[in-house]
Amino acid sequence: MKKNRLSILLFSAVIFAVIIYSAYGMVNQGKEEDYISVSVIVNDSSSERWDAFREGLEQGAEDNHVHLNLVSTGKFQNVQEEQTIVKRELDGSADEVIVASTGVIGQKLPIEPIRDHVQELARGLSPQNHGKAANAIMTTDTYAKETAVSFTLDGKTCTVGGMAKGSGMIHPNMATTLNFVTTDVAISSEMIQKALSEIVKVTYNCLSIDGDTSTNDMVSILANGMAENTPVTAEGEDYDTFRQALYQVLMTLTKMLAKDGEGASKMLECTCSGAPDQDTAIIIAKSVICSPLFKCAMFGEDANWGRILCAIGYADAEFDINKVDVDLASSKGTIAVCRNAAGVDFSEEKAKEILEEDEIYINIDLHQGEASAKAWGCDLTYDYVKINGDYRS
Repeated sequence: MKKNRLSILLFSAVIFAVIIYSAYGMVNQGKEEDYISVSVIVNDSSSERWDAFREGLEQGAEDNHVHLNLVSTGKFQNVQEEQTIVKRELDGSADEVIVASTGVIGQKLPIEPIRDHVQELARGLSPQNHGKAANAIMTTDTYAKETAVSFTLDGKTCTVGGMAKGSGMIHPNMATTLNFVTTDVAISSEMIQKALSEIVKVTYNCLSIDGDTSTNDMVSILANGMAENTPVTAEGEDYDTFRQALYQVLMTLTKMLAKDGEGASKMLECTCSGAPDQDTAIIIAKSVICSPLFKCAMFGEDANWGRILCAIGYADAEFDINKVDVDLASSKGTIAVCRNAAGVDFSEEKAKEILEEDEIYINIDLHQGEASAKAWGCDLTYDYVKINGDYRS
């Protein structure tokens, strides 16, 4: 049986090679150096039986200017993975494929909707359909999240744009969000990775919705260089301009994710300034944003500043808490609630008015340095419990 299966596979491979070679001949009439790409998929390439077959394919590819990709499906752990890689190799023309996944933990993703519609989706790719993509990646999100900025490099107009999805189980470092960023800037892979890593640290990694996490998260950035600026290959003015644009996109998406937290009624932004270093500022701002008691107080529009000071106090950082000031702010104004780690007289009515808004800002000043950082989150509401108490229905 194995021998018959091998013969069928070899015969199929020969027919496949003839078809490809014929197509190659038609495509390359009048062209001597053009290459085409060919993928050959086998069930198990670890067997010694395939050695001669593989060597023949490689020699034929070299002789006929063919880029050969020999793929084994034997290493994949389940049918879904195998179907995905086969679909990619047969229908895809991309050099790389980025896989992003989300869903109920432990439940396999149904492959049928992907298999049945992948060609339709591929045909629908266009700059005008970015909104459909942003909608398609939503789970418990209530709205699509995308943004873009334009700027100038080397006299060329450049753009950075991004989309994100995420609403619950977001903590501590970007999980569970999926984020996709594109740019037409010409920039080296080293510099774009440097910018992305630096900015993720102070945006996505400073976001917490509920203090829980999941198994999947990612951010990817793609650059095609079509702006035709002088390539950014080192730090300098052009790198700083690109970095600031990327920060603006990722920061805006982070705030959108915070505002759309599961069941949220308020977006919370905590700024810690006057810190001895950035890491201290990040730790303190995140400590406040992650406090369940503080989040509940914001839902109740209660200026219970003691919960803020408590979260500052148990933050794992070195600083003198006796110098700490705290203000609460929104579009309705700003009110001081704490000075030198002690309460001050303030109007509860004014505080209530400030906290009635849907974007609340908590401003902390340590008075112990020049560094600062922000963290983002949302309030904790009855609806959060309802959503997660019946998540699989």
